[in-house]
Amino acid sequence: MISQPSRHCTVELQALPSRIGQVRRIISAQLRYWHLDPLIDQAALGVTELLTNVHRHAQPDKTCTVDVELLLDRLTVSVHDHDPRLPTVHDADSSETHGRGLALVAAVSESWGVRPRGDAGKVVWFTLPATCPAITLPEYPAVYGATTTGPFSEVPEAKADAATATARSAVAG
Repeated sequence: MISQPSRHCTVELQALPSRIGQVRRIISAQLRYWHLDPLIDQAALGVTELLTNVHRHAQPDKTCTVDVELLLDRLTVSVHDHDPRLPTVHDADSSETHGRGLALVAAVSESWGVRPRGDAGKVVWFTLPATCPAITLPEYPAVYGATTTGPFSEVPEAKADAATATARSAVAG
């Protein structure tokens, strides 16, 4: 039996600068495993910005959980921290060196948002459109062996008799 690859990845960490780089590498490796290489840069940038916000702003601690989930054609990356204060998008001046994190997340993602979790903190998330060739199943004809197109649709008359005399069943993948 062939099992589908896991479509969920969770990492718990302290949002410290050294750990943010490690999480970025973990997510990149997971996306490679899921054959979603085109999403690596966007996902890594988004998670870096969300974890940097936890590092700079979260109270009472920097403990957080990063979840990456592939569901159908959507990749969702979320960061849960223990600070109940909700973030806001800041209109950063061109001379400012910080304050663009959520604007960057909004720019690289399909959608993003915040879910309050009461005294347990909040979850900040973003989504990316995903197509996964490793999970997509090929289309098969409605009736197996009865196709009228393809490389064997025009079998010469003499070979057709020989082919039907020694017909065998096979599945090619």
